Amino acid sequence: QVHLVESGGGLVQAGGSLRLTCAPSGNFFSFFGMGWYRQAPGNQREMVAAINRGGRTTYADSVKGRFTISRDGAQNTVYLQMNSLKPEDTGVYYCNAERLRTVADRPGDYWGQGTQVTVSN
Repeated sequence: QVHLVESGGGLVQAGGSLRLTCAPSGNFFSFFGMGWYRQAPGNQREMVAAINRGGRTTYADSVKGRFTISRDGAQNTVYLQMNSLKPEDTGVYYCNAERLRTVADRPGDYWGQGTQVTVSN
């Protein structure tokens, strides 16, 4: 059974930075698509950034130029570098993955437990 484990969330002031990490644990296979979704209170879960095995990236318009997604293909580890954070970036960030397709258009079947990111004014 595959589990995705996130780390790196926390509380930061507006304008600050955080780096999220997601890595699989247990028996795992190679994921084609990996990415990050987030959910703010009262809102639907939304795609933040996605990356496929070939390195192609997709970003939500709200984070372009501020967030960078990357991955270590050999370890199926994905990172999200978040700079110039804004209060509206607050939410629970979930790692997401799928074996055979991108997760940019719709989420894959594999989720992490989520990590809280809070950006204060």
